[in-house]
Amino acid sequence: TVKRIPAGSKIVLNLHYSKTSGKVEKDRSMVGLIFAKKPPQKESLTRLITNHYFQIPPGAENHKVTACWTAKDDIHLVSAALHMHYRGKAFEYIAVYPDGTQEKLLNIPGFDFNWQTTYILDQPKFIPAGTVMRTVAHFDNSAANPANPAPEKAVRWGDQTWEEMMIGYTDYVWE
Repeated sequence: TVKRIPAGSKIVLNLHYSKTSGKVEKDRSMVGLIFAKKPPQKESLTRLITNHYFQIPPGAENHKVTACWTAKDDIHLVSAALHMHYRGKAFEYIAVYPDGTQEKLLNIPGFDFNWQTTYILDQPKFIPAGTVMRTVAHFDNSAANPANPAPEKAVRWGDQTWEEMMIGYTDYVWE
């Protein structure tokens, strides 16, 4: 599979620096691209399943935030990833199929900010049209969370690590 980058596109990187030294630092981020030598069999698309409109109360030990997206066509899920900051505690991907049955596709019960990765499925997972892809995040804004910079404050969405994010990423191909 490939990701299509149309001619004239701009590639924008959104980098998060979690600890600053208080002085100007150099960034050595790089991007590597491999160009297809022939037309691909399938094109991979990315869908964010995110919630920007949450507030984690001060001291909350297990605050739940959800988001969802409905697949309008038959797709094959190929990978899933997520992003949260220091208060991130746990994350799940749940498929709610058109017949009402549910399947947990990914469960991360002990989220670690320093270990964020993409989970690539061994085999693409068929997801029929009409399936609701639900992401469920849990946050620990309590003093018991050693990474929490301010348990006495309510927390909302933001780019800084002392704020929070709730992002699920899925890569899939169309039938």
